[in-house]
Amino acid sequence: MSAGQLFAPQALLPEGWAQDVLLEWDAGGDLVTVHPDADSTAATAAGVPQAAGPVLPGMPNLHSHAFQRGFAGLAEYRSVTHGDDPAGGDSFWSWRTLMYRFALRLSPDALEAIATQLYIEMLRAGYTSVCEFHYVHHDRDGKPYADPAEMSLRLLRAAKAAGIGMTLLPVLYQTAGFGAKPAQVDQRRFLNDTDAMLALLARLAPECAAHDARLGLAPHSLRAVPAESLSRAVAGLHAMDATAPVHIHIAEQQKEVDDCLAWSGVRPVEWLLDHAPVDGRWCLVHATHMDWDERRRLAHSGAVAGICPTTEANLGDGVFDAAPYLAQHGAWGIGSDSHASVSVTEELRLFEYGQRLGLQRRNVLASERHAQVADRLWLDAVAGGARAAARPVAGLAIGQRADFVVLDGHHPTLAGLDGPQALATHVFASHGHETLAEVRTGGTCRVQHGVHAQQADAGRLFAAARAHLMAD
Repeated sequence: MSAGQLFAPQALLPEGWAQDVLLEWDAGGDLVTVHPDADSTAATAAGVPQAAGPVLPGMPNLHSHAFQRGFAGLAEYRSVTHGDDPAGGDSFWSWRTLMYRFALRLSPDALEAIATQLYIEMLRAGYTSVCEFHYVHHDRDGKPYADPAEMSLRLLRAAKAAGIGMTLLPVLYQTAGFGAKPAQVDQRRFLNDTDAMLALLARLAPECAAHDARLGLAPHSLRAVPAESLSRAVAGLHAMDATAPVHIHIAEQQKEVDDCLAWSGVRPVEWLLDHAPVDGRWCLVHATHMDWDERRRLAHSGAVAGICPTTEANLGDGVFDAAPYLAQHGAWGIGSDSHASVSVTEELRLFEYGQRLGLQRRNVLASERHAQVADRLWLDAVAGGARAAARPVAGLAIGQRADFVVLDGHHPTLAGLDGPQALATHVFASHGHETLAEVRTGGTCRVQHGVHAQQADAGRLFAAARAHLMAD
């Protein structure tokens, strides 16, 4: 990396839009100057490059299962009814059976190829960092690799090759259902006891530091991690790093809520808030099915709700009831999860549109501070995603990473529009990455006009890996 500068006629700062913003970053990729109302003439005379359009903070992707990118699109057909499906037809549970079959074929080389392609796609879409919720740990027979960190290291290599920021979240997975139901045979690659997981975290800590990545923990879900293991694993993580993030799937499906009620007498989010030290270090992924009190308590905890609208739609999960949660000042961010779509704009757009469809109103998630829905969506998602990532990626501010995207003010879709209008059009009336002129991480340009330098090679390796997995 090297130090750099950019002059932005308009930039979206954490407090809102600003004019004539001088951005400067140091050789480590951190912002050292964010100066609104700078002298444009002086900047031009000094040779400071000028942005091609409005500058936005890069978007953190707070939830990713990288290997599932190789499976995306391959389960969009009516399958044989699965025994765990309460609806008697295709659902999340029947999709999960197909996904497990794909996961059982995965090799380390295939994972690295798929992840590299995915992370390049994320950058091209305007994601500048990713939280990788990683649970395929072992070899196909369920036994650990010679190096138990083998698969995790492949993800770190993929992120470095693509140039995306990484928060690595090894997943603790032990049981197949509430009440310590024994794990299924097709879950064998995911399983670790608590001591093995803590040893894996200790092994990965120096590797993450060397890759400029953040390390956290992902207890998979309340149905997959018994209470005692959850408590001990979180305590062990925070003994290593008191600020490390914790992510957990929760209340994604109504069946999960029903099973939790049968097991404990309370709903999943309520149980977690009662029994775990949930605070701003936590991200509750999906949290789709909450009652009013759970929404209130989650919002007040400081934890982040991880919303993945395209995956939640693809799997038929349900719609997060956003308006009352946001009214309580609840934190949230977006993730591409199973990668049915890899698009910042589609996640944000579908998040708002889901609320419109349910309430039969428009501009539901606008606020008193932000009349423009896109402004509110972008800034909230960046702030929540940064908290979930536990990395300094909270926007265009001194001390944060120089992770940003530049809208293409010369593109016909955006030409002649001011910053708020351009962002609204980018989110609600464009095809996503086509209106991006640049994507930078740590000040380094990774994508120009939709092109990443490694995308052709990565694409060939991805296609070959997927073909091999489908033929296996």
